[in-house]
Amino acid sequence: MPIRTAIIGLSSSGNGWASSAHLPYLLSPQGKERYTIVAVCNSSKEAAKAAIERYQLPSQTKAYGEPEALAEDVDIDLVVCCTRVDKHYNTILPSIRAGKAIYLEWPLAHDFQRSQELVDAARISGSKTLAGLQGRFAPALEQVRNQIAKGRIGRVLRTEIRASGASNRPDVLPARLKYFTDWGIVLDQMQHAIGDIIDIHGYFQVQRPEIRIVDPATQNVTETVKTDVPDLVILQGQLQQAPDATDTSTLFARFSPGAPFPGEPAMVWHVVGERGELRLTAEATTTLQAQGYDKPVSIEIFNLDTNEVQAVGWTWSDWQTALPIPARSVGRLYEAFASGDTEGIPSFEDALHRHMRLGDMLSSGSKWLS
Repeated sequence: MPIRTAIIGLSSSGNGWASSAHLPYLLSPQGKERYTIVAVCNSSKEAAKAAIERYQLPSQTKAYGEPEALAEDVDIDLVVCCTRVDKHYNTILPSIRAGKAIYLEWPLAHDFQRSQELVDAARISGSKTLAGLQGRFAPALEQVRNQIAKGRIGRVLRTEIRASGASNRPDVLPARLKYFTDWGIVLDQMQHAIGDIIDIHGYFQVQRPEIRIVDPATQNVTETVKTDVPDLVILQGQLQQAPDATDTSTLFARFSPGAPFPGEPAMVWHVVGERGELRLTAEATTTLQAQGYDKPVSIEIFNLDTNEVQAVGWTWSDWQTALPIPARSVGRLYEAFASGDTEGIPSFEDALHRHMRLGDMLSSGSKWLS
């Protein structure tokens, strides 16, 4: 029997994350075998009805305007929340308390305290949880993890990431963009492949305290805002390569907004081992969990013994190629959940751990560069 699914935050405008990344899988032949959309909850019942009509969902799909009413519906198994992060807590908490399974985009909430409360509520109610860290299932990143696990480069000594490209200009951001979240996702993907951060020191700088916000549809500047979000992030630390392992590796990362220098890729990720080195190159953007495939994403391994560089291929599954690119990794997470295979599925606890480590980077142990 398909999993009865409700979506919170399915905008009828057609340009939201729910419609671009979640709905294509859920309405695909692959998705319909495992899930059926039975309800939509938006800011009002009328807005929910508009979304149901916009996406031609079945006429029996229920429309809700209040999260509490949705949570009381006994005919819902899974609640998917795709609202803005500052709306996550209030919109999803009733369904967690009702014990429903939850798919919540990352970060869980807009601060650590509310994220912790969501985790605690799920633990009490017994809710099965999925966090929107679906980049772990992107095939290129899975391939990196597999090559390291196979010992292709030997024991990992260090990893280095250099990433940019959140927007074309470092002083201009699209209205939807959350740069802090972007590099948090990159760090999650890196840790999933190599190991958890056990010691981290961050160096941050706000180089452009005023940012122009641009309407992505018209490219017109809608406002200029002051920001205290760092636009230069440098991280150094240690990674533990497996739970209880004694081996550690060194992390160095640099993140900045704005397009890279012409001709350079948006992200280059090196993993250096005793026997060789792996390099992942993403030409377009860092968002390998979503749209980052307009240009090639390549993996290469340099073997110290043979002094040769070998390309390592990766590919989408056949059913994924029928979906828009942003929906492909999301679809893999849905597939894993439906199969009951919890290996690698990011839970609320995983998401909270990542949130906590980001908080550590911004704490007293880090430095703000003047």
